[in-house]
Amino acid sequence: MPSPSAATRSPVLHGRDTEQDALLRLLDAARRGSGGAAILRGARGTGKTALLDLAAAHAGGTDNPGGTGGTGGFVVLRVRGTEAESHLPYAGLHGLLRPVTDRLPALPPAQAEALTRALELGAADGGLTLPAAVLNLLAAAGGPVLACVDDVHHLDAPSRAALFFAARRLAGEPVVLLFGADDGGDGGAAAPDDIPAFELGALDEKAARRLADDLVPGLADDVRASLLEIACGNPLALGELARSLSPEQISGVAAPPGTLPRGGRLWRAYTDRLARLPGETADMLLLLAADPDLETVTLADAAEPECAPAALEPAERAGVIVHVGGGGAGAGAGDRYDFREPAMRTVVYAGASLARRRAAHRLLAGMLCHDHQRLRRAWHRAAAMDGPAESLADELAAAAAAATSPGGHPATFLAFERAAELTEHGDVKAARLAAAANRAWHAGLPRRARSLLTRLQSLTISEEVRSQAELIRGSLEMRSGKTGSAGEDLLAAAESLLDRDRGQAVRVLIRAGEASYLAGDNLRYLDMARWAATLRRPDDPAATQLMFEYLAGTAATFDGRHREAADPLRRVLELAPSVRTPSVLVWAGVASLLLGDDAQAVRLCGRAVETARARGAVSTVPQVLEFMINAELWMGRYASITASAVEGLRLAQERGRPNSAGQHLGWLALTAAVEGDEETCAIRAASAIELAGAHGVCVAGALGTWALAHLDLAAGRHADAAKRLRATTRADGTSGHLVVRVMSTPLFVEAAARTGDRERAGEALRVLDRWVGSTRSPDRRALATRCHALLAAPGDAEEYFRAALDLHHQGFSEFETARTQLLFGSALRRNRRPGAAREHLHSALETFERSGARLWAEQARAELRGAGEAVRSHRPKATEKLTAQQYQIARIVADGATNREVAARLFLSPRTVEHHLRNIFAKLDIRSRVELVRLMS
Repeated sequence: MPSPSAATRSPVLHGRDTEQDALLRLLDAARRGSGGAAILRGARGTGKTALLDLAAAHAGGTDNPGGTGGTGGFVVLRVRGTEAESHLPYAGLHGLLRPVTDRLPALPPAQAEALTRALELGAADGGLTLPAAVLNLLAAAGGPVLACVDDVHHLDAPSRAALFFAARRLAGEPVVLLFGADDGGDGGAAAPDDIPAFELGALDEKAARRLADDLVPGLADDVRASLLEIACGNPLALGELARSLSPEQISGVAAPPGTLPRGGRLWRAYTDRLARLPGETADMLLLLAADPDLETVTLADAAEPECAPAALEPAERAGVIVHVGGGGAGAGAGDRYDFREPAMRTVVYAGASLARRRAAHRLLAGMLCHDHQRLRRAWHRAAAMDGPAESLADELAAAAAAATSPGGHPATFLAFERAAELTEHGDVKAARLAAAANRAWHAGLPRRARSLLTRLQSLTISEEVRSQAELIRGSLEMRSGKTGSAGEDLLAAAESLLDRDRGQAVRVLIRAGEASYLAGDNLRYLDMARWAATLRRPDDPAATQLMFEYLAGTAATFDGRHREAADPLRRVLELAPSVRTPSVLVWAGVASLLLGDDAQAVRLCGRAVETARARGAVSTVPQVLEFMINAELWMGRYASITASAVEGLRLAQERGRPNSAGQHLGWLALTAAVEGDEETCAIRAASAIELAGAHGVCVAGALGTWALAHLDLAAGRHADAAKRLRATTRADGTSGHLVVRVMSTPLFVEAAARTGDRERAGEALRVLDRWVGSTRSPDRRALATRCHALLAAPGDAEEYFRAALDLHHQGFSEFETARTQLLFGSALRRNRRPGAAREHLHSALETFERSGARLWAEQARAELRGAGEAVRSHRPKATEKLTAQQYQIARIVADGATNREVAARLFLSPRTVEHHLRNIFAKLDIRSRVELVRLMS
């Protein structure tokens, strides 16, 4: 059965699309006379009550438990089980059915008598009379009925039995019965397996981020990350944490909370459950809380072996912990226990006394004796204060420096930070704080990194530590701050490093150059490259030689000296195999891109992404994807561009890289423009341009402007497109980026030629020709040749167009081939050769329709009609008002896909799909997916 409209879902219940759809389908079925039942099962705080509230709101339009009637046309009955009444027979039925006892006379006398006796006296005879009476009363309640039973595990057993009896027999009855049950312990046993159930797990990271942003708009990235880590995907935990924040914590000035709020609902619920466990079990749970990676074999060794299994059993029976099966080499490797509700971990740890915590850490430190456990052992020794503070600090810092991965427990930035806290000597303390800031930055916590760097200001530090801090600060600014100040910090760091570490100094120079590239400051980039050239030595190692060649080749390219750039760029590719670092793969990819070998650039950037992931350096992936997208654009691979940009945007937002996020928004605006999705393009472009102005990321603003110009040209607004692209420099950073300006030249030439500005079009084409002429890329040469066709005399244009098509057929870009065919067909039609024009226009139309390029397809159809051929759209007429992306979503939904499946296929978020569906339903004046299926067919 088709899902209900996304427009009816609650925007507050993030990450619960499947459950919302299922509940709304049940309500729709009950309206048609045949309902059903469902159990919502999950840990405390996972949204069971919120989903029941949603169902009640849609069914009855009332939030009052036990209320009846309402705008939804349902009789709404509600009850919540409580431990205090769980021993009272039929207390649950009494609470649920009291509002409809006036319907008892409609039942057979025996059933009415049995139900009255149960509700008034809490007594009943055995047999089917009472359960049947419950079912019949619900069915006779005066319309469709929704009965919601929250915390069913606390309901008295006789009431549960009668309601489950009814729940199994609702086919053909206008009744929906919904139950909320806690997962694990008694809650899991209270819900039978033969009633459909939905397991409410933790929210995924996207949904949790959206919920946090809804709860506290403008939340600092690092604070949000801390809340998500503590809440572990539990919506109630996230809500309680959000409400506990002070204004200083919200802004990131003060440290975020370290645990759930004491006295909150979850804290009280967890501590109540923990208080019922034996003392030796509580001791074992504290060990699990102190080390999330603790394996069962170590846990058993940490306690008296004969006591360990017995001590864990009460916690497992109570649903506090679960056994996580292991694998790998060695007995028990990876085999461990974990908290069933991860948010409980911080409560167990924070609720223990300092003496108990230190004793637990001391015990664990003694058990972790293998080399790969070095960092964890040092962490536990430092937490236990098991020795002189300076010695513990040295041990912890050395272990953190030797760690090969930033993940796991503890995070390396926390280890360095703790080591700094235990260190008295100013310069050593500062070096450890700088190392902590660097690791926090690479972990995607820029505000935490800045906070750690701020603590350096109160210390007397050496020149070496100062240059290290400048390097970190410059990197932070380049990716999440102001690109202009980033270049200054990085240049200062490079100068101070030059005498101590030339290789590192040159690497930092490249970063400073990248900051200038992002800011669109071409002159500064050239100045840095000239300075770098004076530093070269004949005896430089291969890695340093490669970096010098990279700077020389990119600078020559940006200066228009393309033939001079070719040799150093090829030298980068020759040296790359001898230097095994991820950054070299990126530089080699950029060299390939500038030389016109886009396929090789994509391969090298792909390897760089894989290497970064394998090394745990996920934060660098968005930057690598920027260069991969650049190459994919020349190849016309718009589906791949969308996928890469969606991933890059997600990672950039998660890892605190707004400047990279701006570029990915720009690329996504361009792909929306290609599809003719004006609304999405405008939103994404505006976001990219706004971010560019705030952070000085000229490249992001230029991409957004390019996307809007593409949209203008596709819609036939040639003057608007030319005006957008004609600007060369502006203070707000929205255009003027050299590389983007060259890449968008084919678009500008087309727009300028249509508006008669042939002089400026010719100037732009000469710049493009100089670069294209230095490459062997057929895709680039085809675009330049097409530009010459547009500016050629009428008698010469055809020769250029045919040459451009020959080059296109040697390259990769089907979309740009179709664009050339459209322009050539249009020219032939204007020259009164409609027969020759139709061949090219048909081919272009086929490609545009296959690509979902709505506006370009409309242009091709218009040209075909002008060439004397009647052409109609393959779309149903009623859907022609939809944008290309909206039509694509409508078509997939009509085929039966859920919102989540649509999102996965189109590389969108489920929330974006919901937004588009609301607009689709409004434009088509329909209310359900059933109507959409009928219309689309």
